[in-house]
Amino acid sequence: MAVPRPSLILLLGLLLGGFAAPASAAEVHNLRVWSSPDSTRAVLDLDEAVDYRIFTLADPERLVVDIDNVQAAGELPFDPDDGGVIERVRHGVRNGTDLRVVFDLKGKAEPQSFVLDPAGRYGHRLVIDLKPEGATTPTERVREAARAARNGKRDMIVAIDAGHGGEDPGAIGPGGTYEKKITLQIARELEQQINDSPGMRAVMIRTGDYFVPLRERYDRARQADADLLLSVHADAFRDFRVRGSSVYVLSRSGASSEAARLLAQSENEADLIGGVKLDRGDDMLSSVLLDLSQSAALEYSNDAAEQILQQLGSVGRRHRRNVERANFVVLRSPDVPSVLLEVGFISNPDDEKNLNTAAHRQRVATAIVGGVRNHFLRTAPQGTWIAANRSGQQHVVQRGDTLGVIAQRYQVSISTIRAANNINGDVIHPGAVLVIPTGS
Repeated sequence: MAVPRPSLILLLGLLLGGFAAPASAAEVHNLRVWSSPDSTRAVLDLDEAVDYRIFTLADPERLVVDIDNVQAAGELPFDPDDGGVIERVRHGVRNGTDLRVVFDLKGKAEPQSFVLDPAGRYGHRLVIDLKPEGATTPTERVREAARAARNGKRDMIVAIDAGHGGEDPGAIGPGGTYEKKITLQIARELEQQINDSPGMRAVMIRTGDYFVPLRERYDRARQADADLLLSVHADAFRDFRVRGSSVYVLSRSGASSEAARLLAQSENEADLIGGVKLDRGDDMLSSVLLDLSQSAALEYSNDAAEQILQQLGSVGRRHRRNVERANFVVLRSPDVPSVLLEVGFISNPDDEKNLNTAAHRQRVATAIVGGVRNHFLRTAPQGTWIAANRSGQQHVVQRGDTLGVIAQRYQVSISTIRAANNINGDVIHPGAVLVIPTGS
């Protein structure tokens, strides 16, 4: 066999090098936009990590994103009706190899950006958050929602956290139902029923289809001076036959069961999927758990959880007959009692069907509110409306009830019921609880 001479080897290398295909550019294969009351998030889905730069331009307001050695796989979808502060999106080639994306804005906005590694069903992502100038902050929004008083006595504030949201769908049922959709629907039903109940006021942590980081969820509850945080979820399991509701509180040690540990691990990954830049160590938990105030909050949380779990038993099957404990990030507030509710298994076809029914969601909400009410009747402090009216009778509004019928039943005047329950007009909703003052 002849041995190739060095000159032939060099020539062969040059020829191969001359015909080698150039390195392929990365691709942006999708754009997703989510808007909330205080910010707009744009997410560019990528097939690999990238280098990029952003800058703003005025007259008109624009945000420009330059991404090195990247091309668009096609058109970047954008719906202006859901665009928040973004009015239009354009893109084109820059310098022959780079991609420029221009976001035309409706007004001035402060941008923040970061890249995310693959998590869940998502690959690499470039995340851009836009905060409109002068927008109401989450703190201002929740505090405004929490301001309420009845005859000088404050309401008990219930913060309602609809789990997941935005690009984090949560669990997905066999029929394609997204957990984030169900949790928001139940949260809205809870909001109405709580606001219809005398002595209570609801504050929504998430009001639409957008993502809120886990720590920010309990921070918003603290900003509202909430007396209780309810975090609403729908469970999932690989065995589709498993069904029923469960109630959880924070564990300061290990989980109460392996299932509880795995559930907490799954829920705590929401920040990675929803898009949170994690650039610091998690030293918060150790300091939080050393705070003596949390001991009282945990005891209070457990009492609320027990009352809610008992009421949920009247709606349908309970997956767990006792309150479970696990290390959920969303429950880590040092001073706001917090309960996580799994209202059913979205992975179970029957539970999924029920959760898609407005009547069932209303019954679930009524049971939860009933548990919260029972808890507050036992624990509401002096200075609250509930504490001042604890001795009065209560009436749960049924379909067909009117203020006149209720007044006649309890031998009180309609005006007395209106005054005691802060009702203007004659509209009352089924499931609402009316206090009937004694000695009226």
